[in-house]
Amino acid sequence: MEWVVWALRLVLGILTAPVHLLGVLGLWAPLCQRYFPPCMRWLSARYNEEMAGTKRALFGGLPGRARTPGRLTLLELGCGSGANFAFFPAGTAVTCVDPNPGFERLVRRSLEAHPHVRGLAFLRASAERLPRVPDASVDAVVCTLVLCSVSSLGDVLREVRRVLRTGGAFYFLEHVAAEPNTWTAFWQQVLAPTWRLIFDGCDLTRETWKALERAGFSELQLQRIQAPVSWKIIRPHIVGFAVK
Repeated sequence: MEWVVWALRLVLGILTAPVHLLGVLGLWAPLCQRYFPPCMRWLSARYNEEMAGTKRALFGGLPGRARTPGRLTLLELGCGSGANFAFFPAGTAVTCVDPNPGFERLVRRSLEAHPHVRGLAFLRASAERLPRVPDASVDAVVCTLVLCSVSSLGDVLREVRRVLRTGGAFYFLEHVAAEPNTWTAFWQQVLAPTWRLIFDGCDLTRETWKALERAGFSELQLQRIQAPVSWKIIRPHIVGFAVK
């Protein structure tokens, strides 16, 4: 089976050779930085429609994490266009983190559309290193469709634990590697290299739950689901929260 995966990857690589060439020349990353935000805004709106019930159930526990009732301090990793703001409780004060500065304008638009959420700051940073966020300073950390593209899951989860106050929680909703020996897993393997380039580092085959299990949280509530999304290749998801 491995040779079939290799052969199909080769065919796909030939078909998408111009994109791979731009990547080798270092020209694809600047294009992604410019065009990825508007594309993700459209994709996030579609994802919200399909995953609204899951997000409402997941983020329904956020109010209980506030140190002061009605005043939740939240850090969102990979905030993108601010697609999650609609699901945050009233009184949320959010610090947004994203390495792509092109999202800042979209975040500000989303804040205007959701006045129940107050924006504290937009930090252009990677989730692996957040020096401007103090220790034990937030009630909750949120990320959705972010851990698939970070360079080091271990570093991200260490930063999450550092910035959370004791009793605070990390809420996640992520697509992950499919169950082995399934057609979805097969096509994830085939598409992985080209998908990673086109979608700004997104890894279809990441086993994110393993990193969460060894991250040292005091409690981990994690569920594997088949998300009701249009693209079958990313239907395998994990959803849940981890408590510091």
